[in-house]
Amino acid sequence: MSARLANLLGFLACVALLGYAYYAQYVLHLAPCPLCIFQRIGIFAIGLVFMFAAIHGPRSWGRSVYAVALGLAALATIGVAGKQLYIQSLPPGSVPSCGASLDVMLKFFPLQEVIARVLTGSGECAKVDWRLLGLAMPAWVLIAAVALGAFGVWANMRRAAPMLRF
Repeated sequence: MSARLANLLGFLACVALLGYAYYAQYVLHLAPCPLCIFQRIGIFAIGLVFMFAAIHGPRSWGRSVYAVALGLAALATIGVAGKQLYIQSLPPGSVPSCGASLDVMLKFFPLQEVIARVLTGSGECAKVDWRLLGLAMPAWVLIAAVALGAFGVWANMRRAAPMLRF
């Protein structure tokens, strides 16, 4: 498989993940918490890097740049999903109370403060409304980010297979 095809497949996987997130929000009526929104941004960033790599089709060191960018975007997404899983694992009495919604925070606070407040997590991030095979949505996002990051690094760091000529 060529790196260009692998990057296209990674991009399509991200589109599918985001498509399901919006399906869950607008059809299943599962409102995303601020950490969920940050996880969507992470998957979007991974997808964007995959898309640029697929369009660009770089050679040699350019593929390494895309591999590093994919790895970093995946690690950031893994960190946010891991934070939400940690919050969801806390006993009910130890979870911080719910704060303002993300759109309200963006309206009244500087971006740095919004990011700091969101990453501390709050009560709405501890609520589990949806499970598949016993895992909550942030667990699936974490698994997807690990898989996409590993796949993207592998696809862009491996040597291109030599062409056979007869």
